Amino acid sequence: MPDRTVRLVLQYDGTRFAGWQRQPDARTVQGELERVLERLFGTPSGVTGAGRTDAGVHARGQAAHLRVGERWATAALRRAMNALLPSDVWIAEAADAPDGFHARYSATARRYTYYVGTDEASASPFRRPYEWGVGSLADRGALDDAARALIGEHRFYGFAVRGTAPPGDEHRCDVMRAEWRERAGGLAFIIEANRFLHHMVRFLVGTMVDVARGRRSVASFTALLDAEDNRAVSPPAPAHGLFLDHVTYPPNFIERP
Repeated sequence: MPDRTVRLVLQYDGTRFAGWQRQPDARTVQGELERVLERLFGTPSGVTGAGRTDAGVHARGQAAHLRVGERWATAALRRAMNALLPSDVWIAEAADAPDGFHARYSATARRYTYYVGTDEASASPFRRPYEWGVGSLADRGALDDAARALIGEHRFYGFAVRGTAPPGDEHRCDVMRAEWRERAGGLAFIIEANRFLHHMVRFLVGTMVDVARGRRSVASFTALLDAEDNRAVSPPAPAHGLFLDHVTYPPNFIERP
């Protein structure tokens, strides 16, 4: 019987996945992991992720956990899984975790980065799958103004798909970090919060880019933080520019004592 918890840190290219969550008729990251585990263990075994990335979203630091029998040393399990997983999924880390660790419920924060290309070369086949090429932006400073407004706790009804949070959920998220950084050929939007709602980062980026293009004002962006629905939000940025970079846990949940 499984008798210990193993924490995984995963990297994957989301291009050919229908998201993280297992689906009966689609290729998913969770589905690939569980297929490999069933082959190794000889019995179905579940994997729980820290969050459900959407179709096309990538990860450099997705966290997950599973229960494992003592016959499997953690390092050996990582090697065996990586040998069987497809080339667009890789287990970067595997470590024993204390009982009670839960990849989703033990997490205190998640950090995402969204990549925007502003130069002509963003259309390159080596960049296009991993960033959103938007061309030049008329008001770069407006992006910083909009990002600063996100810091703190807000209700994100205006930046989320309704009906995807639990009934009675007020869509509150505590944003610890939100900033735009310059990078070669474009910009990167980095955001860290205790939780994220469905399409939230993509709605934020799509709306901020519209602000920087002069299609709407910073005030219309910040007004969405008080909105009761998402009817006034801009279309979401495409999924392929988004990366889940890191999931944060309390120190006592990082390794088994």
